[in-house]
Amino acid sequence: MRFAVICRDKPGALEVRLANRAAHLAYIEETGVVEMAGPFLEGGQMVGSLVILQTEDLEAANAWAAGDPYGKAGLFESVSVIEWKKVIG
Repeated sequence: MRFAVICRDKPGALEVRLANRAAHLAYIEETGVVEMAGPFLEGGQMVGSLVILQTEDLEAANAWAAGDPYGKAGLFESVSVIEWKKVIG
């Protein structure tokens, strides 16, 4: 199943994002469930993340989101995990 992890950064948290970026990217590689991912931008500056996961179920997707170094560092104001269906692409 595919899940979209939609994260919004806390205002003014760019330094937290930058300080934890290497750990976040390593986590993506280590876990092997990320199909695609990238930051949301406002005025060219990163302000959140969209991560598409392929996991067995919602519980596994939520566990992945809980283990993300960005989340553990307190970067996000909000995190939503919702089942997603790929139609195009």
